[in-house]
Amino acid sequence: MSEDVVADDRREASSAWLAERIQEPSATGISATVARLVRSGDLAPLTRLPTVRALATRLGVSPATVSTAWTALRKQRVVDGGGRRGIWVREGLSVPRPARYENISHLWPGRTLNLSRAVPDPALLPDIGTALAHVSDDPELHSYEVVAISEPLREAAAATWPFPTENWLAVNGGYEGIQLLLATSVVHGDHVAVEDPATPRLLDIIDQLGARVIPVATDAAGPVPASLAAAMRRQPAAFVYEPRSSSRLAATLTPERRDELATILSTGNPLIVEDDGLGELSDAPYHGLAGLLPHSTVLVRTYSKSHSPDLRLAVMGGGAAPLERARIYRQFGAGWTSRIVQNALAWMLLDPGCQEQVRTARRVYAERRQCLVRLLEERGVPVANESGLAVWVPVLNEREALLVLASHGIAVAGAAESWTRQGPAAVRVATGQPIPNVETVADALALASTAT
Repeated sequence: MSEDVVADDRREASSAWLAERIQEPSATGISATVARLVRSGDLAPLTRLPTVRALATRLGVSPATVSTAWTALRKQRVVDGGGRRGIWVREGLSVPRPARYENISHLWPGRTLNLSRAVPDPALLPDIGTALAHVSDDPELHSYEVVAISEPLREAAAATWPFPTENWLAVNGGYEGIQLLLATSVVHGDHVAVEDPATPRLLDIIDQLGARVIPVATDAAGPVPASLAAAMRRQPAAFVYEPRSSSRLAATLTPERRDELATILSTGNPLIVEDDGLGELSDAPYHGLAGLLPHSTVLVRTYSKSHSPDLRLAVMGGGAAPLERARIYRQFGAGWTSRIVQNALAWMLLDPGCQEQVRTARRVYAERRQCLVRLLEERGVPVANESGLAVWVPVLNEREALLVLASHGIAVAGAAESWTRQGPAAVRVATGQPIPNVETVADALALASTAT
């Protein structure tokens, strides 16, 4: 970077230097130029950028134009700061990334007991090799014909789908499906109603789209009607929730609650996305909204936890219009999901042996979860999780609880990244895989829950 950029002992880009390099003095032009200068190394990490007013004066634009550019660059994780602190170039890679979801487990010591991710036990997954041996006779294999879903998978999914569906789409995992639905129904600045707490990855997707989250309070029976009614007054473009075995609170929508929510949602026309992330491993019934609001509801069912994470496969079924928008938008990238993995899953869904393996896994996961819940209750820590691959443990101070557990060589997930506004402190403990020395872990959790 040129020496005239440096104004003091800390690098600082002068307004004159930066203005000379901005050919298009719009918010988009300013943000694009700064991003390009960062990528090229002309603006080094930690370089302080001009104030909004100084750059606006040099460019002959309003301060709001520069402020909009800085906001866009912050969302892209190119710059940081704001207000009296000023704006500076971030350290590290300046690319959009899921900041809440980012996993730092690769930085932990090798002997850390990682209970931060609610993942399945490989020993409980069906044999994918046998399934793959049954897919080679598909006449459509090797075709470049773009299909929303293979016929074998459509038929197999329909056999267990909880409602008649207008349209189908197979995608590379549940979050790709949710991202496609939101990207084609939500525009920058729109509101999206989300059950609170939500999955960090969902909140990252909404942030990346430039939409604004409206939190909807949740209890054991699902989203709270009064909270959803308040959210609907802001005319959200979409409403995203988990209809059963929610990954944070294990909430499951009841028929009575479903009817109340459907009445509220019918006052507008938001896209309704039902995230069934546990899929066939859920031991809770589905009482979703598709039966009452079929044209605007899409159920996203993931098979990663029940059949194999390396299938990278989810099926979406529901309203014709939102799924068709997602299918068309997908042509920019993947286009379609491998028929090999689609048909392998189709075979597993219909095979009696695989069905029994999934039922066995569901039972074993419930036993593991109930074991930890029982041990915590014996130690005076009340836990209400009724399903799922993790337990949500209330604590007095989340940061201190995480530090106590880390001192015992145990890593868990904090609750803070799941709340869209400040909520009760908690940690999330994975129970899908066997927990070694589970009584010792329960002792540490009980101790951590009281840390202040």
